[in-house]
Amino acid sequence: MHDLQTLRAFVTVAHEGSVSRAAERLHLTQPAVSLKLKQLQGNLGLALFRRRPQGLALTSDGLALLPAAEKALAAVAAFESNARALHRTLRGRLRIGTIVDPEFIRLGAFLRGLVARAPQLETELSHGMSGSVLERLRRNELDVGFYLAPPGEGPGEAGTEIAHRELTHFDYHVIAPPGWTHRLGSADWPRLAALPWIVTPADSAHHRLLHGALDPLGLTPHGVAQVDQEACMLDLVRAGVGLSLARDALAMAERQERGLTVAEGVRLPCALCFVWQRSRSEEPVIAEALEVLAGVWGRSSD
Repeated sequence: MHDLQTLRAFVTVAHEGSVSRAAERLHLTQPAVSLKLKQLQGNLGLALFRRRPQGLALTSDGLALLPAAEKALAAVAAFESNARALHRTLRGRLRIGTIVDPEFIRLGAFLRGLVARAPQLETELSHGMSGSVLERLRRNELDVGFYLAPPGEGPGEAGTEIAHRELTHFDYHVIAPPGWTHRLGSADWPRLAALPWIVTPADSAHHRLLHGALDPLGLTPHGVAQVDQEACMLDLVRAGVGLSLARDALAMAERQERGLTVAEGVRLPCALCFVWQRSRSEEPVIAEALEVLAGVWGRSSD
């Protein structure tokens, strides 16, 4: 085994054909380079260079060993580069609060981007409703999360401490069991509120959106069942139990595939948001998550 400086001296002299030029490139004295070559040839028992008027030229043995020496130096350089990269690699854990279905929030693309940019970062997913995601974020039980709110409102009263980024806008529709068109009638809120409803807990975006429309009118939905999962809600609507809210794409799909009734002219605007604690915005894991999110959804104002 020979030290790296000796191998570098050998390779550099081979390329330059001159001890003096090699010494300049290596920032060594000429005697130091000559000594390293002498020691290398002595240890190997081989003549690696021959003198000629223009300088030094490799012997056949030198030519045979040059590729191996270059490969060894390249391997060391790659090792050092990888070691430096590890210092820059983001490590740790990112706790993500998820809502609704993974496809809608583009969860797969988001996680794929995180793995590509920060392979040493561990992600932990926790599924729930918007309100529970927000509350757990405030208690530092989550680092980031997805949240549903009317456009421009973000996380409401928590807005001063919680930062948010709106990712997309959509509408919620009122959906009813098949054949309920005549029961919906004109589909005004007083008539709709009096019909049986499948309601959701206060933490749900459905609850906040529905009460945001009914409370100013002094109305309360006639709840006959309460669920906390979208799949259960849809099953109960299909079974004829009552009304509920559904995202526009979901409502249209259910109408086409299952024959559910969609109230005409009734829409509740909503925004899918990404939320995090404002005080943690500069933390590397949060900043990385926001960069990946921008690649998945495009950049928007916070």
